[in-house]
Order: sequence, then structure tokens, then C-alpha cells
Amino acid sequence: MVFLEKSRKEVSLPSQTESRNLTLESTLRELPLYDFQIESSRLGKEVTHAFQLNPLLPGVILTQQGKFGGMISRRRFSEQLSRPYGLELFLQRPLDSLYRFVGTEVLRLPGDIKIVEAARRSLQRPPELLYEPIVVELEAENYRLVGVHQLLVAQSQIHELTTQLLHEQTQARMIQTEKMASLGQMVAGVAHEIKNPVGCITCNFEFLANYCQKLIKILSTYESEIPIKPNPIAELKEEFELDFILEDLPKILKSMETGSERLTKIVNSLRNFSHLDESKRQPTDIHECIESTLIILNNRLKAGIKLIKNYGDLPLINCSSGQLSQVFMNIISNAIDALTEKQQVEKLQSWQPQIEISTDCLEQLDTEWVLIRIADNGSGIPPEIQKRIFETFFTTKPVGKGTGLGLAISYQIVTQKHGGQLLMQSQLGVGTEFKILLPLVE
Repeated sequence: MVFLEKSRKEVSLPSQTESRNLTLESTLRELPLYDFQIESSRLGKEVTHAFQLNPLLPGVILTQQGKFGGMISRRRFSEQLSRPYGLELFLQRPLDSLYRFVGTEVLRLPGDIKIVEAARRSLQRPPELLYEPIVVELEAENYRLVGVHQLLVAQSQIHELTTQLLHEQTQARMIQTEKMASLGQMVAGVAHEIKNPVGCITCNFEFLANYCQKLIKILSTYESEIPIKPNPIAELKEEFELDFILEDLPKILKSMETGSERLTKIVNSLRNFSHLDESKRQPTDIHECIESTLIILNNRLKAGIKLIKNYGDLPLINCSSGQLSQVFMNIISNAIDALTEKQQVEKLQSWQPQIEISTDCLEQLDTEWVLIRIADNGSGIPPEIQKRIFETFFTTKPVGKGTGLGLAISYQIVTQKHGGQLLMQSQLGVGTEFKILLPLVE
């Protein structure tokens, strides 16, 4: 709103925008801004009238034929009028003469600058300019004023909000850590309880298979040595379908052996996953960690998702296997979610959902790293979301489906606890790739 057109003789009352609820991302345009502009050719007494009507008005924006010409603060204006002959010199003269006499440097900032950054730049000014109001440029040739006091109050509110958010994040991380520790203990207990009977089955299975083979051999010998059987034996043979049993029993034994091996792998995977609460590092086979995670997620991977594994020749790496398993679990679970969502939304018949996991060693900046790549061919992540993907509590999933802690905790585990890097690349319509870099020597 521009005040004091050439045809007007009175100054309109300055207006002030309303305050909004501030966030960490709030900008200057969200603060209460004063809109008071006047042509520099107008007399100083007109500004005096405006200051009297609005005691909180921090200053006045001067324009020259509608374009920005400068700013005079209330403080500077009052200082000049309080000088000897100040009233006579400046009240009856154009504001331009007062502005040239004051010659104050004006801080002009865009409306989209964050409040925190604006406060920092404001406080970087020389001491004599610290309390000068700031000119806020909302659009081209559209200016407002904000007082330093208002700016610092807003910064204080954001600081309190940041402190509160950090507290909430800390509490959430503590709760999540406790939950994962409890989960680890529970899984360890379950794995231990399952391990004993599984071990019993596995150990005795070899004997069972051997005994069955001997029984089959005895029956086959009876068959060949006694071609004509008594009626009761012949009737039982026909009733029990002995020929089918002799043919099917080896297949059943083979199936039981496969199931027993599978169950043993699941128990070992659960035992590995139960180390989530352990921070102690030890030499670990990364491929074993990945495979353990895939076994746990196997039920979700069955939904038509093609799994491609390209494993390199990796040495053992000193790390916390349980924590890295949690990282793999979070990233692969998100990849499965992305593929499932694309499958449900687009329903493409020719599209094959896939997850590719590859590992390799590489040298970068005189440091040897282990690289783990986990890529999917889902819908990709929009650029505005990519910037916040590792933020605590940030999630695009519906309420109850995601906590916004998975990738944030994964980032912390990789970067802070293992001195590595967690990187992400994503392209809409192509897919998403996460790269985990772990140093071989810290």
C-alpha cells in the first residue's frame, strides 16, 4: 500500500500486517510488517503527524516517483528534530533534505529470507546501526518495515521452538532406542527358545534319514525275495499304498531337510538382529548382515519383487552388526513400500518391480571404504522431499504407518556411530538409490 500520492495533503495511517504462528522455516514476510511510504518531496511535519498517531511505527520509507528512495528511522528523525533549530530546519522542508543530512546506511532484505538469517545479518551491522529498522522487499518496488525489537522477539520464539523440538527429538530417540533394546532382548529370547528345538531337529534329522533309507532297503529286499505275499500282507500293501510311500518318503525327507536349514537361517538372522542395542563393534561380514535382513523381510519380498544381488569381495569390517542390520532393514523396507505403492497406483502390467543390492570396495580421499548400494525402480522422490529425507519426524506415510525416525536414525548410525556417509539419489519416474559408505580404517 503506497501512501501520499501527489494530489493528497494528509498522511494516511500506517498499516501493520498480522502476526502468524512461527516455525523454524518462517520468513520475514510472516512477521508484523509496517506499511508506511511517503514521497521524499513531502514535508517533514507530515511524518511527525504519522509518528504521533502510531507510537510503534519504527520509521518511514521514502519513495521517489513511486520507487524506493531510502528510509528514515523514528530514532534518527527524533534526533535531528531535537537538535538546535531542528524543528525549523526539517519540519518545513522536504524529507529528502533530512535524508541527505542523516545519510544512514539502510539494511534491505528480501521478504523470503528466514527470520534467523535476517536476525544474524541485522546484528552484524555496526553498533550505531543495530537498532535501525529493516526494509523488507516483498516484491519489486513493494516495501515494508520491521523493527529490530520485533525481529529479535521472533528469533527468541524460534529459539524456544528449536529447543522444544530438540527436546522432543531427544525424547523420541530415547523411546525408540529403548523400544529397539527391548525388541532386541525379546527377539534374542525368542531366538534362543527356537534354537534348542531347531537344533534337536537338525541334529536328529540325519539319523532319521538314515533309518528311513535302511527301512526302505529292507522292504525292497522283502519285495524281491518273497514275490508271492500272503493275503494279509498283500491287502495291507494295497491299503497303505506302499509303492507310493516308498516313492514319496525320500521327497518328504528332502523337504524336511530344506525346511530345517531354512529355520536355522531364520534363527541365526533373528540372533543377529537381536544385537540392535549393542554398541560394541567387532569384525563383521556385511553380506551376512544383508542376508539376515533379507531373510526377515522375505515375506514382503515375495510380492512379485525381483531381487538382484551383486556382491563384491569385501573384507570383514569393524562395526556394530545389529545397528547396520537396522539401517538395511529401514532402507529396504522403504524400497518395498515405494514399489508396492507404485504397483497399486499405476497398475502397470509390463513393469517389473526390483531392488538391486550391490557391494564393493573403493578408495576416496586416501581412505578405503566399503560401499553398499540399495536401489529400487519405484516412482522416485520429489526434490522438495529429498531435502528433508533424513530429518527427524519427517515422513510422507499416513499416520500409524511411519514415525519419521527410520531414516533419521539410520543416518545417525552410519555417520555418527560408524564415521561413514549415507547418501541418496532419486529421480522421479526412475527410482531411488541409497549409498552407504563405511570406512575400513577409522
